[in-house]
Amino acid sequence: MAAAEYDLALKAYLRAAGEQGFTVDVLSALGSANLHLGRLNQSEKLLRDAVKEDPNFVPALNNLGVVLMERANYGEARIFFQRAFAADSGQTDMIRENLMRAIAKSQDAVYAEPEETSRFTLVRRGYSTYELLSEL
Repeated sequence: MAAAEYDLALKAYLRAAGEQGFTVDVLSALGSANLHLGRLNQSEKLLRDAVKEDPNFVPALNNLGVVLMERANYGEARIFFQRAFAADSGQTDMIRENLMRAIAKSQDAVYAEPEETSRFTLVRRGYSTYELLSEL
């Protein structure tokens, strides 16, 4: 992983799973390798399994938050970053930054103006007749 050889790391972690079983460390490592490879579905499942195995395992909590941020699920990402921050006692700057980013994004999502997908106008065409017009 340190050499950015994520495919090789994934193979090594799979070998470790065969030898040690799917421990929290192995699940978290597999999830992290899949995250770096852009496989968000696999990564999310593996990281959720790691968090079920150990609800206070900081790397799994943080990386699950990263996956959720990538999927624009800011509220849930914020929860996992908060849990990682608490489990880590606030010692890791990266987790603090991730938490602050998730808080900002989740607040933006709540207060953002809804996007108009299409524009319609209701026009009166008589006493009780209305017509719906679009800008197509």
